[in-house]
Amino acid sequence: MNIQIYGTRKCFDTKKAERYFKERRIKYQFIDLKQKALSKGELNSVKNAVGLKELINNKSKEYTRLNIEHITTSSVKEEILLNNPKLYKTPIVRNGRKATVGYKPEIWKEWE
Repeated sequence: MNIQIYGTRKCFDTKKAERYFKERRIKYQFIDLKQKALSKGELNSVKNAVGLKELINNKSKEYTRLNIEHITTSSVKEEILLNNPKLYKTPIVRNGRKATVGYKPEIWKEWE
């Protein structure tokens, strides 16, 4: 297993995800979205696993500020996501080509 957790240090669900893997002694890599955003390839990988709509946090201030609900083109939304990591729902947990968004221990259990 090659687990990567993308999130922020202040996110409660991200902390719960880290605790989940620590308790099971599963090694993971934490990537702080405030310091390093997803690359285009990483975004495509996660998008293929969960869908673009699942990645966007429609309750964030950035979502409202950028008026994303009125954008219909997915390529434009992807470009905006790449440049605004505050728009992601967190945590994003990757295991190779598999990925989840949010706290999903029932799916992570299947990965073990």
